[in-house]
Amino acid sequence: MTVAVAHQPTATGRLALREAAQQAAYRNTRLTVIHIADTVDLDLAEAHNAKLRDDVATALAEISVGELDWDLALAPGDGVENTAATILELAENADAELLVIGARRRSPVGKAFLGSVTQTLILDADIPVLVVK
Repeated sequence: MTVAVAHQPTATGRLALREAAQQAAYRNTRLTVIHIADTVDLDLAEAHNAKLRDDVATALAEISVGELDWDLALAPGDGVENTAATILELAENADAELLVIGARRRSPVGKAFLGSVTQTLILDADIPVLVVK
């Protein structure tokens, strides 16, 4: 089993990563960091992957949870519904028992007009979802 976190390099994403690391340490399980990339260029994706690994390793080192086994799952993004489906698929592939996601406040009009990955994840996930605000 593992704890999965949908990661973005934002303040909310860092809070979600911190909470997911604490949950993984508490549950004595591994952490899977899921990141949806904006690019499908393989060279750019590899460079992005290396930078993300360094950023996540640095962030996890700053969190006092001790030794934590973790991995990074990187996939290309393609719209709200496909992004949510990809996150759920990667969480399922990692055998996640919990999915941690970050959320920011949006107006009802913003949600209706732009869609919401967070809302889709909460409604469609077969595992518990912990939303960090």
